Amino acid sequence: MYTTPLCTLISSLLLHHHLYANDTQLFLSFHPSDFQASITHLQNALTQITSWMTSNLLSCNSSKTEFLLIGLRRQLAKIHNPSTSIDTTQSARNLGFIFYEHLSFSDQISALSKSCFHHIRALRCIRPYLDLHTAETIVTSMLDYCNSLYYGLPKYQINRLQHIQNSLARTVVQAPKFQHITPVLKSLHWLKVSEQIEHKIISLTKFSIPVSHHISITLYPFSLLMVTTHALHLMSFLSNHHNHSKSLTAPSDMLHLIFGTSFLCHSGFLIQIIHSPLSDHHLNMPV
Repeated sequence: MYTTPLCTLISSLLLHHHLYANDTQLFLSFHPSDFQASITHLQNALTQITSWMTSNLLSCNSSKTEFLLIGLRRQLAKIHNPSTSIDTTQSARNLGFIFYEHLSFSDQISALSKSCFHHIRALRCIRPYLDLHTAETIVTSMLDYCNSLYYGLPKYQINRLQHIQNSLARTVVQAPKFQHITPVLKSLHWLKVSEQIEHKIISLTKFSIPVSHHISITLYPFSLLMVTTHALHLMSFLSNHHNHSKSLTAPSDMLHLIFGTSFLCHSGFLIQIIHSPLSDHHLNMPV
């Protein structure tokens, strides 16, 4: 509660932000040609934020303050200004998830693999003493955490995650190392990693869209979705009215090129290619 005024200050500085109990994150989008002006604006904002913290008996830990510049390789190549006083980092941890400057998530997957295989090796030692439900929940939560961010990654990166799941599945059912994995996953009722990622995105999309005008959605992903209302003309002998419905608008190819791994793009794309009760009941909703 004591940092609530800080939210008002940051908003007045025209910066996007997230506030946590012991962490404050600032977000600024700019064109490569506006780099110097944007950095100056960010430095002025940091000065005002530091002054506010000092006046309210709070401290800004400069040793833990990181500046991450995210963009495509060709975009970042256009930014070269040695005169700037801000040192950038190639990766930064956000709520336990490592973000890389090119959003390749290589560091995140490497760290996840190291941690998961450590727990899988420990699980093998105690597996005979655990029931099936307990055994399968030990590592799966780590593999499922923020997995929607992996959508759109190259196949070789997804294969690294699939290798973790395969090893975990064989350990849970105590199967031989080289046993075919498909029957094992089916026996556990597990989706493959790529399928779990798509399922997570569809679930987030479902709960980000209000099912009626009387239900308000406070989740910020809803602001990233473009919901359009259109009319389906029914045959004249069935009805003389229009059946209005809502659906998600798929983004343009250019948006897919620039924001291919974002919720903004793949939520609408996946919903349109999947024909299921989810899309019928929640994305074609009567007004």
